[in-house]
Amino acid sequence: MLKERSWVFALSNKYLTIAQNAVQKATSGGAAMAEAFLLSSKELSIETRDGEVETMKLAEDRGMGIRVITDGRVGFAYTTDFSSGGVDQVVHQALANGANTEPDTHYTLPQITDKYPQLDIYDPAIRGASVENKIKMAVEMEKVAKAHDNRVKIIESSSYQDGEMEVSIVNSLGMQAHYQGTYCGIYLSLVAGEGEDSQTGFAMKYGLKYADLEPIMVGKKAAERAVRMLGAKPVKTQRAAVVLDPYIATNFLGLLSPALSGEAVQKGRSLFGGKVGQQVAGELVSVVDDGRLKGGIASAPFDGEGVPTSETVLIEQGQLKGFLHNTYTAAKEGIRSTGNGVRGSFKSTPEVGTTNFFIRPGQVSADQIIQEVKNGLYVTEVMGMHTANPISGDFSLGAAGIWIENGALTKPVRGVAIAGNIMELLGSVDAVGNDLEFFGGKGSPTLRVASMSLSGS
Repeated sequence: MLKERSWVFALSNKYLTIAQNAVQKATSGGAAMAEAFLLSSKELSIETRDGEVETMKLAEDRGMGIRVITDGRVGFAYTTDFSSGGVDQVVHQALANGANTEPDTHYTLPQITDKYPQLDIYDPAIRGASVENKIKMAVEMEKVAKAHDNRVKIIESSSYQDGEMEVSIVNSLGMQAHYQGTYCGIYLSLVAGEGEDSQTGFAMKYGLKYADLEPIMVGKKAAERAVRMLGAKPVKTQRAAVVLDPYIATNFLGLLSPALSGEAVQKGRSLFGGKVGQQVAGELVSVVDDGRLKGGIASAPFDGEGVPTSETVLIEQGQLKGFLHNTYTAAKEGIRSTGNGVRGSFKSTPEVGTTNFFIRPGQVSADQIIQEVKNGLYVTEVMGMHTANPISGDFSLGAAGIWIENGALTKPVRGVAIAGNIMELLGSVDAVGNDLEFFGGKGSPTLRVASMSLSGS
């Protein structure tokens, strides 16, 4: 353990030295402000089929992005060559690129005065676990699913994945920041069949701790989801209550994330533009982005610009409170960044994006929410979410799930469509469950919508 920590410390010192050197060269070369962003990452993915490894990939990536700002002109370049010559070349390229851009006085770099939060985001057990044990986890999910019900016929994907990343940022305003993080996860998708009918099911578990992965639970849940849909048929066209399970509610939440970006508002591409202080959802709905959430897979002490992460309440009890910002969009509004300058890699500059983005859980159980429904649809699958319009909020989707009758789940339903607008949907939420579940960086509890149009047979 001591050797592991000393190695990490030595590596972080090395990266910070490289970043400091790059920033010094950029400012000596004429940049008014300069920033170096270093990322080193490893990702392991294992997929099994019929108890054997089908694919196993280990990908490593390491590089540095240089951003320079002079008189509002931004230049950017990146490299994977950390030698002295490589650093000289990328700095020269960033300076040259900046000379050819349009000036914008809102471009700046953050000067950090706040402390970074102390987060538990590195689990040495992920690296410490053998590849054989990681393979066993994927194989176990398969076995559990098949043993759970003999109607489980095909395993489409049984996979284990983990990743490790090290991030260092230095800028010419005195910032020096570094962290190391890990994540891991398992995923299972399968097909159940009976006669000529076949239905799909999936389950997953992603998080920061290796010990929290539950292959038995994932295997059972995927099998149950597929089997319960066998024999699904349409229902007649009607208006009815609709209960969204956490995965489906999270899908709808994904429609909101672009609209709650300060960048989208400034470009006139948000359905929430000009609505701060207004009621945009039911009073039970609160939407939060929290980059320092305990256990959150997207948690980090700072964002892609080195700004400390924070909890940002975007919608509180249905009222729109504000938007997500990076340093640039915040400067345009005369406010502080919310710590949402995210980077996909060292090859890009910071965009505005979400971290751990979720709907706050309520006080009632999912079972109680369903028990209060006389007639309605418990939606467990939607098709065509990619066709929904994130600017207008309009959607028209295929849906499947279980019919609710007198408070009980009765028969599987498929071949219906639900249509509407995300603002109307949020405004009609009349119950929020206590079962918040994350799917990657987004999460939601069970939601009940008082009434929606169902197009069926």
